[in-house]
Amino acid sequence: LVSDFSYGAEDYDGEGNEEQKGPPEGSETMPYIDESPTMSPQLSARSQSVGDSISPTPPEGLAPGVEAGKGLEMRKLVLSGFLASEEIYINQLEALLLPMKPLKATATTSQPVLTIQQIETIFYKIQDIYEIHKEFYDNLCPKVQQWDSQVNPLFLSEKMASQLGVYKAFVDNYKVALETAEKCSQSNNQFQKISEELKVKGPKDSKDSHTSVTMEALLYKPIDRVTRSTLVLHDLLKHTPVDHPDYPLLQDALRISQNFLSSINEDIDPRRTAVTTPKGETRQLVKDGFLVEVSEGSRKLRHVFLFTDVLLCAKLKKTSAGKHQQYDCKWYIPLADLVFPSPEESEASPQVHPFPDHELEDMKMKISALKNEIQKEKANKGQSRAIERLKKKMFENEFLLLLNSPTIPFRIHNRNGKSYLFLLSSDYERSEWREAIQKLQKKDLQAFVLSSVELQVLTGSCFKLRTVHNIPVTSNKDARTNESPGLYGFLHVIVHSAKKGKSNKYLYCTLEVDSFGYFVSKAKTRVFRDTTEPKWDEEFEIELEGSQSLRILCYEKCYDKTKVNKDNNEIVDKIMGKGQIQLDPQTVETKNWHTDVIEMNGIKVEFSMKFTSRDMSLKRTPSKKQTGVFGVKISVVTKRERSKVPYIVRQCVEEVEKRGIEEVGIYRISGVATDIQALKAVFDANNKDILLMLSDMDINAIAGTLKLYFRELPEPLLTDRLYPAFMEGIALSDPAAKENCMMHLLRSLPDPNLITFLFLLEHLKRVAEKEPINKMSLHNLATVFGPTLLRPSEVESKAHLTSAADIWSHDVMAQVQVLLYYLQHPPISFAELKRNTLYFSTDV
Repeated sequence: LVSDFSYGAEDYDGEGNEEQKGPPEGSETMPYIDESPTMSPQLSARSQSVGDSISPTPPEGLAPGVEAGKGLEMRKLVLSGFLASEEIYINQLEALLLPMKPLKATATTSQPVLTIQQIETIFYKIQDIYEIHKEFYDNLCPKVQQWDSQVNPLFLSEKMASQLGVYKAFVDNYKVALETAEKCSQSNNQFQKISEELKVKGPKDSKDSHTSVTMEALLYKPIDRVTRSTLVLHDLLKHTPVDHPDYPLLQDALRISQNFLSSINEDIDPRRTAVTTPKGETRQLVKDGFLVEVSEGSRKLRHVFLFTDVLLCAKLKKTSAGKHQQYDCKWYIPLADLVFPSPEESEASPQVHPFPDHELEDMKMKISALKNEIQKEKANKGQSRAIERLKKKMFENEFLLLLNSPTIPFRIHNRNGKSYLFLLSSDYERSEWREAIQKLQKKDLQAFVLSSVELQVLTGSCFKLRTVHNIPVTSNKDARTNESPGLYGFLHVIVHSAKKGKSNKYLYCTLEVDSFGYFVSKAKTRVFRDTTEPKWDEEFEIELEGSQSLRILCYEKCYDKTKVNKDNNEIVDKIMGKGQIQLDPQTVETKNWHTDVIEMNGIKVEFSMKFTSRDMSLKRTPSKKQTGVFGVKISVVTKRERSKVPYIVRQCVEEVEKRGIEEVGIYRISGVATDIQALKAVFDANNKDILLMLSDMDINAIAGTLKLYFRELPEPLLTDRLYPAFMEGIALSDPAAKENCMMHLLRSLPDPNLITFLFLLEHLKRVAEKEPINKMSLHNLATVFGPTLLRPSEVESKAHLTSAADIWSHDVMAQVQVLLYYLQHPPISFAELKRNTLYFSTDV
């Protein structure tokens, strides 16, 4: 069995500690894994090898695992078991076909339940599959019951080969059939009742006359059946002598069947997987994924599995090379006992100290630097061992980033005792888990306690049933060549409006994008009051760092101070709807706006977007008009204004310090682009209403205007001429030499540039003093402003820039470090700088 984890994952436990590989704990045997038609085809391709590798050396002339004299008897047992499951399968197909005739009959009446087209889509090829299997069963049954040693099992493989065309047609239509059935259920109560409870006849010898199954589950049975047939061929081959004339023919049949299975595995929903309990009940896996759990005051990476009746938290166990990987259960909660404590019910938990922002940013820089090194090694055809070493280092940093970046609390409670706390990076993700659990809890669930055997079986099944195979880090993505590296640059998004059936008192939207393997909130609209159709028409500029998806969340603002989450002391706003779209480069990488609508829980949000690559967004374009302030040299503006610091800088800084210094994410959260453009126009025109407009404007728009001013300077504030020297100075190792060099470079700036830089520096330090409230550290501010203040004007001609796809290139990292150096430096005064002299050449 080949591990699905990409590079390095098997060497780390959930806490990021490297472990020594030892012998596997417990047995690999999983006696209750479901091999009935509910088993997922995802299991089949891998399950073929289980058992073969541990078989003793067989007698000469037999296939592995075949003992002399027992092969034919084993074949009889295999076929008998297959016959019993075939009877169940035919009964399931009959149950699925039962409503088809009455539905067709009503389709031509004045009140049809479904249209003829909908019926043909949902039940496509079911009748053909039923007839094939009924005939097959009628032929197979007497042959197995009147068994003798001359029975030839090849009729089974021949029959299966002839079915594959019908099954391929069914599989190609499967997703459409499922979507059609789901839409029809939502729009028609009569069909919903029919599809939720179809009666399946029990086997002849069974005590149960009928069982109730959903149409969705029955539509999946044909795909399951291909898996079962493949397993039977595998078992027949296993118990057939190598010199038997059937052996090569069975080999061919198994190969054809496995190839067919692997081709359909890409087209079906891999989540439809199940395990059967010792009591014979089917437990379906609904959702799984990696979450960070806070346990004993520290962060641990866990793989969480949500089954139809239980939530299980597990950690991957370490095994010796070549052995199958398994999970170790840390805890589980039956869904009947699981509750989400409300803010007022939850008790304050011991505080988990957040990881310092500057350390997280350092990790991102290291990851990007390592990515650069790997690319260089590959380009220079470097040694594979060196590349592997770099990959391992990159994985270590990405793993630590994934473990330490989430901050959004997600608490679940077992009504019989303990609470558990996860930290997530995205409110969207928290909502997904909560909704998935609450949907399952609507069913009639019973409380239970798993015996040690049941727990072992359930945990043992997790490795095969999981749908999330890789820790979500970029090094794992890079390993899969068919996956896009994501977009680097700026995404412009206009949130136009929302339509909803009923009004919400205070509605607003947030935008999230993925970055470094996890999602980050990037922008927020204003709150709209008492309307069914809020119209924002707000534009945001969102920086993308290898992003592949955009998420939009709709919230109802809560002003009730009693609704405070004690895990992070923040008021919890209610999510009214959420949606996600893939950022397809072909769609967004155009000059024109692309308009779209996301439907979420009855809310339709209309938005437009366009993408600007990093290459384009880095250009500084001088303004053609020299009468304004944007795109005009700072020396020209200060001379015209007869000021030391441009008026726009002074006014924006003053407003931010007056009412935005405690705003969470100030300078990081995007302001509304239309508001920023309005402020830009007012400053350029030197309008007398500037102060009034500033006092009414959203503070993030004012912060965005200040950033835009520095970004649109025709030459960076720290000048093109000195840029190479700043890059060399920050790279010096000796602290005294670095101090002399960095102070000398400031002294070399033109006076308007230097005075404005020192003014901005002191402002950013005051913002960082409020870090516990605004979450903006010196490092965060250096990350936002570094490239804006230093990036040269002619970027495209510079040989030192690497590909645009690497936002954290060596240059960008150095730009951030330059600003951070000055931010962390004791106060610097203009007069003192000018007084001091240096004892080395000014040619830095």
